[in-house]
Amino acid sequence: MKIKPFKGLRPIPERVQDVACRPYDVLNSEEAREEASGNPYSFLNVVKPEITLEEDTDHYDQKVYQAARDNFNRLVDDSIFFQDKNACLYIYELEMNGRSQTGIVACSSVDDYMTGKIKKHELTRPDKETDRKNHVRVSMLNAEPVFFAYKAIPALDRLATQVKVNMPTYSFEAIDKVKHRFWVIDDNRIINDIVYEFSKMPATYVADGHHRTAAAALVGHDLKAENPNHTGEEEYNYFLAVHFPDNQLEIIDYNRVVKDLNGHSATSFIEALKKSFDVRKEGLHEYRPAKLHELSMYLEGTWYSLQAKSGTYEDSDPIKALDVTVLSDYILKPVLNIHDLRTDKRIDFVGGIRGLKELSKRVDSGEMKVAFALYPVSMKQLIDIADNDLIMPPKVTWFEPKLRSGLVVHSLEA
Repeated sequence: MKIKPFKGLRPIPERVQDVACRPYDVLNSEEAREEASGNPYSFLNVVKPEITLEEDTDHYDQKVYQAARDNFNRLVDDSIFFQDKNACLYIYELEMNGRSQTGIVACSSVDDYMTGKIKKHELTRPDKETDRKNHVRVSMLNAEPVFFAYKAIPALDRLATQVKVNMPTYSFEAIDKVKHRFWVIDDNRIINDIVYEFSKMPATYVADGHHRTAAAALVGHDLKAENPNHTGEEEYNYFLAVHFPDNQLEIIDYNRVVKDLNGHSATSFIEALKKSFDVRKEGLHEYRPAKLHELSMYLEGTWYSLQAKSGTYEDSDPIKALDVTVLSDYILKPVLNIHDLRTDKRIDFVGGIRGLKELSKRVDSGEMKVAFALYPVSMKQLIDIADNDLIMPPKVTWFEPKLRSGLVVHSLEA
């Protein structure tokens, strides 16, 4: 794998906590507008620039992307952001609930993505991909890093630990109680050692940020085609990523809620499930699946456990081993008549960070009729799927903690 150091654009330390924000895709525009209210330094003004325009502005209007560029340039002009004089790598550590993960911030190669060395496990939606592509192309920035994983390498762990002995450049606790620490690596020996260790890797994996990865790579590919003097060393040949060892990452559950029972009563619905599951009533208290191939269900004020029967899953097949596949093949499609998770408006998805209470809340409110909680996918399952060039069903992986945006930016014009 090819990575390289870069001259990062970063906030001054005394403003980093004002700048740092949640990623663009975990907030809608209304939430982002409220979160950034009264804070002119919030990086939401760059990654969700529509919040700085009239509320009825089309989010895909060209002036939205121009606003991203203008808003960032304003942060630079106001000396909130500055650029490192030399090309650096960076260390980014996040700590949540006593568990920490340490990533290496570097520029990844567009060619590695185009040739399949950077492996993905999700399909992208054309509209979201185009949106992020326009954002990069107009701003000429990788404003947010993508979240990559690699199979853990002890030598990289040692190099990261060596850097972390020093005082972090940034250290703060966000409003969600996640601690963020960030170090600048400007020692060429350490930089070269890290680049060398990556050069021996056969692959890295997109953990979170498939749309941003595809968009950044496509912009680089386009700029290459447009440049008659292309050398391969231009900044557009690379994009911003944080690389984490797989053994430090945790995927949490990603659950489903459905609006109706497709004409079934609660009783007939449960009877239909018994063909493929051992159904057990768990009572009024929240019930979380305890192992693979066990689901939980909330229906009419009661929690149930659903143990998948033999024959409903195939552990030797990376896709058929997934509980989301079992749910789709034996409940959503045959019983609830939900065949396309990407387009069917009767189903919605709830990240596990919201807890099981969010599931019961949406059912008890009458908005939804039934909820399903799933046992989390493992990093091994994700990597097996990516290594086999397979694609997961939509909305399967939810990584926590989320990266904060605005700690470092990569300019395609640097």
